Amino acid sequence: MSGNSWLAISQWFTAAQRPEHLAAIAPWEGLSDCCREIATRGGVMMPEFVKMLSDSFASTENGGIEDVIAMMNEQPTMNNWWADKEADLEAIDIPAYIVASYTNPIHTYGTLEGYRRISSKEKWLRIHNTGEWDDYYNKEHTEELRRFFDRYLKCEDNGWENTPKVRVSVLNPGGKDIVDRVEEDFPIPRTQYKKLYLDAAENSLTETPVTGESYAQYDSDRKKSSVSFSVKMQSDTEISGYMKLRLWVEALDSDDMDLFVKLEKRRPNGLSYKFTLGPGMDMSAKGYIRVSLRALDEARSTEENPRQSMMKEERLKSGEIVPIDILIWQMGLLLKKGDILRITVSPYKTMKMWTGPFKLKMAKVSLPKEGYTYLPDEKPEMYTIGGSEMFAGSNVDTTDMPKDHNKGRHRIYTGGKYDSFLYVPIIPKE
Repeated sequence: MSGNSWLAISQWFTAAQRPEHLAAIAPWEGLSDCCREIATRGGVMMPEFVKMLSDSFASTENGGIEDVIAMMNEQPTMNNWWADKEADLEAIDIPAYIVASYTNPIHTYGTLEGYRRISSKEKWLRIHNTGEWDDYYNKEHTEELRRFFDRYLKCEDNGWENTPKVRVSVLNPGGKDIVDRVEEDFPIPRTQYKKLYLDAAENSLTETPVTGESYAQYDSDRKKSSVSFSVKMQSDTEISGYMKLRLWVEALDSDDMDLFVKLEKRRPNGLSYKFTLGPGMDMSAKGYIRVSLRALDEARSTEENPRQSMMKEERLKSGEIVPIDILIWQMGLLLKKGDILRITVSPYKTMKMWTGPFKLKMAKVSLPKEGYTYLPDEKPEMYTIGGSEMFAGSNVDTTDMPKDHNKGRHRIYTGGKYDSFLYVPIIPKE
């Protein structure tokens, strides 16, 4: 099996069933947990893309598409329905050639978790620095994929095993990216984790714990509301791998918060590097959390890779200040001396569906009326689904869409007993 996006997602779920004749897989950027990576991230409901997919998929007259939006509204915590949407990665034990990037807004985390967690002894990872389709259809990569399949489908002795187990890219906005650097494993074994402490009094990040307590505050009801913390790099620094943000937070006017965090490299003068790879893709690392779903799955969480259990809702009490661990998706980022590393905390706000209106036309798909295997010369009776037109945009009814949990003022506490910090993976120079 081979392919990207949905064609990669289906590989995780299929390979976990261990079908007898599946010899090898090549998932090219595809999430592996539909709950935590597309429907919600950190418990924050993200219905926009799910709604678009549901409205554009063809189906039979009697349905055939699960109502994910209804489940978001009715079952925001983990249950068997949501748990069924996570692939059993540890059950995968066949050869795998896995390709990922740091910039995909849907597939980055699940692809890299796929490499880390599958049980296959024969597995390879390559992290590229372009877009998923650009990379997949690159002639050099197509030939490399052919060699992988020739080895495990035809048993050709073509030297595939000599391919480096891990090759990574490191993004360098404003400069030249590192591409295909060979590593022993991922996460990179020589990683040195460092805490950068937040200081609300100075809006800064510092390597030493902050002694004085202070807080930063914004109004989540305002269109543009956020607080940022920055540090200027004293030397060239590479940040590659898993990371998190620990915050102490309080909701002054509500009992919950939906937060969005963004880690980015900025120019020495504070301005951003203007470079994107496509819609929703930029060279920043992001994280989300619904504070009422902050409880961690202690058995599966690590310091650098926190995993929320999603099992229970814990609303905030008046005056309650709580610690939260926010998973920030993996990133490989090179900062030069003088560059600024900035983390921004803001309220997550449910987006509008589309900026249309514009017309969408569902794809036409032909299927056999009877579902079974046919001999090559047989011509079964077919029927067609899809093909209808719909308008998307300002006329779309979004009343059933889950809403964010933000209202009023948010506070971020730092210093003293409020040890808010950014936990980053530093890669030392070889």
